[in-house]
Amino acid sequence: MLPDSGSRSMVAGRPARKFHPMFDLNHPFYKPLWIRIAIVALCLGWATLELVQDNPGWAMVFGALGLYCIYALFLNFRPRDE
Repeated sequence: MLPDSGSRSMVAGRPARKFHPMFDLNHPFYKPLWIRIAIVALCLGWATLELVQDNPGWAMVFGALGLYCIYALFLNFRPRDE
């Protein structure tokens, strides 16, 4: 018989951990504007390089990453103070 877990879910016999996002884009590290610009420029620049080198698959991957970084680091950016 399985042990009673109460209201918490169990994973492999242990209480399940709370979900933490892999990347915390609201971390104070991203507060300086130049860091956010550099990250976006690097992603979109790499996408351009891949496109010039005739690798459209990788160009789409890095282009999508660059667009996500624009959204996360400029349009939806809420820095935390730590």
